[in-house]
Amino acid sequence: MFNKVLIANRGEIAVRIIRTCRDMGLQTVALYEQADLGSLHVRLSDESVPLTTEAGFTDHAAILQIARELGADAIHPGYGFLAEEPSFIRECAEAGIAFVGPPAEVVATLHDKIGAQERAREAGFTVPRHSGRAYGPEELDELRAEAERIGYPLVVKSVSGGRGSGTRLVRSADQLEPMVRQAETAAAAVFGSPAVYLEQAILPSHYVEVQLLADSHGTIVHLGERDGSIQRNNQKLLEESPAPYLSQTQRENIWRLAIELARLFGCQGACSVEFVVDRDGQPYFTEIKARIQVEHPVSEMVSQIDIVREQLRIAAGEPLGYKQSDIQLRGWAMQCRINAEDPWNRFLPSPGRLRLFRAPGGPGVRVDTYAYSSCDIPARYDPVFAKLAVWGENRFECIMRTRRALEDFAISGIQTNLPLHQRVISAADFLRGDYTTEFSRRPLLDALAVEEDRRNLAVAAAIAYAARNAVARAATPERVLTGWHRGARKLPE
Repeated sequence: MFNKVLIANRGEIAVRIIRTCRDMGLQTVALYEQADLGSLHVRLSDESVPLTTEAGFTDHAAILQIARELGADAIHPGYGFLAEEPSFIRECAEAGIAFVGPPAEVVATLHDKIGAQERAREAGFTVPRHSGRAYGPEELDELRAEAERIGYPLVVKSVSGGRGSGTRLVRSADQLEPMVRQAETAAAAVFGSPAVYLEQAILPSHYVEVQLLADSHGTIVHLGERDGSIQRNNQKLLEESPAPYLSQTQRENIWRLAIELARLFGCQGACSVEFVVDRDGQPYFTEIKARIQVEHPVSEMVSQIDIVREQLRIAAGEPLGYKQSDIQLRGWAMQCRINAEDPWNRFLPSPGRLRLFRAPGGPGVRVDTYAYSSCDIPARYDPVFAKLAVWGENRFECIMRTRRALEDFAISGIQTNLPLHQRVISAADFLRGDYTTEFSRRPLLDALAVEEDRRNLAVAAAIAYAARNAVARAATPERVLTGWHRGARKLPE
């Protein structure tokens, strides 16, 4: 096992990794830029080093130099930044430092989204119709022709990043050009390349991912599936496990497909195999994320397995030491992504200083965050600053516990998307468990408030009005006007 782990990331995932390292008796090194000086991961780590170069968390040379100077024998990339950079993984190997993740060859293969889908299709797996190559900004005419061949609706995706920032849904031909330009701009900014490809959009559908662990000795196990159909800007807003609409037969089939796909690509470490499932329950393979994901606490809560711990063990060459039959998936879990943004004002980012931050607690409630009262939420990073994960014996208990936990948050100083989560958790089709990817395209915040909400808002408005209009006036107590105090001091005659 390693002695010292450098975390090449920030925020809540850095805090998450540091805590597992401390549980395992490993020393940690945190990195930070000036905007993150007061972040919790900087305070919890054994050593903290500033990144002073312009490239920051993407500066390969600077990060490897810090690792060498401080004697780190492993680097954990978290997610984003360097988590899926084959060149960085190779540089770690050349420096004699373990990379906590899959080998560079596996990451490079999975990074080629079109090639990965073609390889899966040739192996007999069902994939959505897609373009055979990527297109640059000057190839709009060729891209139009390809769109007509695939058929609308379709999805424009970054060839470097798959889903996420470089993804746009196109429902008709007149939307193609503006959506392609948006996807290219986002892909260039996030992934460094504007190249995009097209994929059939299966609507309505469910977005399902299977969490896997694979060691270097040939053992692969799954930790169940997660539903990530509720999204905003192609980021999962709320995720739950198990997926409520799957039958046991469908569930087991998706587990089997995920393990077979992981073997096909030689996956190692923690990875998620992602599918789009249509209304008939047919799964279409879309991609494999060869890293830990934002939503991993959901799988941890139903399996009681620390995924970060297993990543470190696998990277150190250790076998998993257990098989699929040893894993018991129990109960129900959900995760809400808490962002610093204003859902009432077109989700405008809301960085700033947290005057008050009180996280919920109680049985089955977990909050992963880098925030605390008086800390700063920086403007330059992703707005997620906390993740609420909740477990219950069944879906009803999990929903009610999640509702209570959302209400227990006390946050002031910034705007958050807590109101949106409260609307989602109370929506009728969410409660029934039959929602699809179309759920997030509804104007949830425009819905009429329930009677209890109206009453609470009226009370709050009345108190605010009274406080604002209260005027302090000097007054003389009536008892003073009677003159009794003067009589009490009068000397006897």
